[in-house]
Amino acid sequence: VQLQAFGGGLVQPGGSLSLSCEASGSIFGISDMGWYRLAPGNQRELVALITSGGTPIYGHSVKGRFAISRDNAKNTVSLQMNSLERGDTAVYYCYIRSYGMDYWGGGTLVTVSS
Repeated sequence: VQLQAFGGGLVQPGGSLSLSCEASGSIFGISDMGWYRLAPGNQRELVALITSGGTPIYGHSVKGRFAISRDNAKNTVSLQMNSLERGDTAVYYCYIRSYGMDYWGGGTLVTVSS
């Protein structure tokens, strides 16, 4: 199983950015899909996840600004990030859960700076 993340980059505060992640390989029974992030000096933080039934769960710091979605036919999960703040600067990692095992992508850097 491989996960490849797309998107990321440099954006000004208040701007928007979209991330997507595609899972490939022998994948069966994906339950949760989502994103975590890791900023220097901080612990890994849940950004958002979406259940197999389509229920989104957001981290407290991004609620109301970010939106997660998934395409089960394409095994992809996307993250629309709006009203970005400097505190959103981090490496974002996508993951999927399949039969109790978590698979992770390599991470993509999001930098929010003027």
